[in-house]
Amino acid sequence: MNSLFIIIKKELKELFRDKKSLTMMLIIPFLIPVILIGMSALFNMEVNKDVSRYNKVGFSYELSEDEISIAKDVNIDYKIETDKDKLKKMYDDGTLNLYVTKEDNVYILNGNTSDNTTLALSLANEYFTRYKELLQKNYLLGENVDATKVIDIVSIKENILDKDNFFQNYIFTYGFLFIIMAITVSSTYPATDTTAGEKERGTLETLITFPVKSRDIILGKFLCVFISNLITGVLSLVFYYGSLVFAGNKFPIYKGIDLMLPLGTFLYILLVVVLFSLLIAGLSIAIASKCKTFKEAQSALTPLTFLSFFPGMIAFMVSISSSAVLSLVPCLNFVLLFQDLLAGNLLISNLLIMIASTIAFISVVLYVIIKQYKLEKIIL
Repeated sequence: MNSLFIIIKKELKELFRDKKSLTMMLIIPFLIPVILIGMSALFNMEVNKDVSRYNKVGFSYELSEDEISIAKDVNIDYKIETDKDKLKKMYDDGTLNLYVTKEDNVYILNGNTSDNTTLALSLANEYFTRYKELLQKNYLLGENVDATKVIDIVSIKENILDKDNFFQNYIFTYGFLFIIMAITVSSTYPATDTTAGEKERGTLETLITFPVKSRDIILGKFLCVFISNLITGVLSLVFYYGSLVFAGNKFPIYKGIDLMLPLGTFLYILLVVVLFSLLIAGLSIAIASKCKTFKEAQSALTPLTFLSFFPGMIAFMVSISSSAVLSLVPCLNFVLLFQDLLAGNLLISNLLIMIASTIAFISVVLYVIIKQYKLEKIIL
């Protein structure tokens, strides 16, 4: 035990003396507020986008008084140009966001898939829906038919409860994913330095000449990287929480929504920070210890960042549901259970499977690393 503490002390001294390690460990969490607050600002800007930025619609024919009245009601800033080529040129140079041409009784909405055209398209669709209803009512009145009994034959009322908010779920989940990514990124440098870096400097050969078991050497290095990961994870969690509080008070899109993390969610994220820090520390050392040089180890560890981030991101984007089987999958299980927790349908059995499987993975990784370090060819 004394040997283990000596190794940990040695590794921590090297960690905190190295400016690059400290930068990776302490600076990366500062990026989380930048990302989350930046995303909230973009969401807020898109939702509250000024209609004048996308409401310019051109028509290749003259509009009647009724059509002009409807266009004004739906906030369309209309332009009339009977020359279709000129109309297209006006759209291409940005004067128009959409233009309408007419062939017999068919109205063609022309544009592309740009953001402003898409928004203009929604205004145009509303315009033509109202115009069509007006024509239908006039026709029925001309036939002495009560238009309300035909057009309004079905009444629709909305009773949609605002249980979930898209922006709330988005910011919660992506913030959680960025915490995982921050831990992974911060793990790569100390894990590389304490394995491949020591090989390259020749200090690892000196270390194994001391009366210290290979198990103590690898456990000391592993715990040092774990401590580094844990510091990054806790700092990331603090900045994550602070970003949510700031965004909730700053941006109107979160009006009436509580962005304060419930105690259960906070404790779950803290549990994931600990478990993931242990897991990624073991994986980083296992991969880096196979490499001969610092540069080679960094290249080998790069895919680990994507493997830790993308499964959860894909699960969130395609709405994958959690299950007992998926609770066994590292990285993916963290995000799926986090989403269950936000939705209020977390199963304790899946949570216990996640904890047990993660501990099992960590144990296997540690066993493999310790076994590797007993072979001199790995060290030398």
